[in-house]
Amino acid sequence: MPIIRILERLADVPAADWDALHDGRNPFIAHAFLAGMERHGCLREQWGWTPRHLTLWEGDDLVAAAPAYLKDNSHGEFVFDHAWAHAYARYGQDYFPKLLCAVPYSPVAGPRLLARDDASRRRLVEAMVATARDAGLSSAHVNFHAETEDAAFGPEWLRRADLQYHWHNRDGWRDFDAFLAAMDHKHRKNIRQERARVARAGVTFRVVHGDEATGADLKGIHALYLQTFAEYGNHPALTLGFVRHLAAAMPRSLVLFLADQQGETIAGALCLRGGDTLYGRYWGAFRQVPGLHFETCYYQGIEYCLREGLTAFEPGAQGVHKIARGFLPTPVRSRHWIADPAFASALRNWCEEESAEIDRHATALARHSPYRTA
Repeated sequence: MPIIRILERLADVPAADWDALHDGRNPFIAHAFLAGMERHGCLREQWGWTPRHLTLWEGDDLVAAAPAYLKDNSHGEFVFDHAWAHAYARYGQDYFPKLLCAVPYSPVAGPRLLARDDASRRRLVEAMVATARDAGLSSAHVNFHAETEDAAFGPEWLRRADLQYHWHNRDGWRDFDAFLAAMDHKHRKNIRQERARVARAGVTFRVVHGDEATGADLKGIHALYLQTFAEYGNHPALTLGFVRHLAAAMPRSLVLFLADQQGETIAGALCLRGGDTLYGRYWGAFRQVPGLHFETCYYQGIEYCLREGLTAFEPGAQGVHKIARGFLPTPVRSRHWIADPAFASALRNWCEEESAEIDRHATALARHSPYRTA
């Protein structure tokens, strides 16, 4: 019988063994990405992230694994369960700690149950429940899992849905003009005007992969990342050491879009490239230029996808304003196991009501597509 081992460091698993369990198309589940977060100070117990990776072994062979963490808050998850925590507190029960299977600070859908076959994926799910029960935890959660993993979850796992806004090269566009031609006149004109404002301000762009980035480029993009978090009063998790690690360990996956004005880098976006998808993660700016955010975070990324033959661009969570720029509502999913039967029943009703509201919202948003219908 396969044996479950819970690991407190991803470094305890050989990178080749971990990466053999997925197809390499999603950079966020790569050993280099996840282990790098641990090694370079992005995950700290005082911030609520304690690694508890689930691994399934047959002898010395790793046959399945899931990135998992013991959480004593919901920081950096992007599947919002604050109302659940408050409900537990009102009844004098502890919602935290909980077990979370996810990629820290990254609301990007992708594989979570890394395995060679469906049976091993189901064993991972069973192991999550057993681990949570044995530790006396309130719950176990799997955030932003792939649609292909739905079958691994039994009916006791609550289903939640949300919307993000993704761009897809739906018509095989070869360049940005072809992409714009698919839009109605109003939205096409607006995008051209936004891009023109940035160009008139004398802003130019450099697209730099990890193996092309200088030390100044990496230090600069991290400084821009810190600037954004300072403006919003949040605590930044990514360290400069981690950014340098990405450039060295995942050199063609790291993509920086750097905006220069008068010989100085004034803005930038940090993205990761997957098999057929570009993922936008962080952006920052030292100067305010009309349209700069849209150009740096959206239009430069779309041009990159068209030039490089990528078929999708996921620029980050939330943001209805993305629809007008070609990013359409796309469902994302999560699963939740609740130990207490009474809470599980109440939360099931809550999830069903939430799902119905999400469906209504998606239907309403679909009417605002910027693309021509004929």
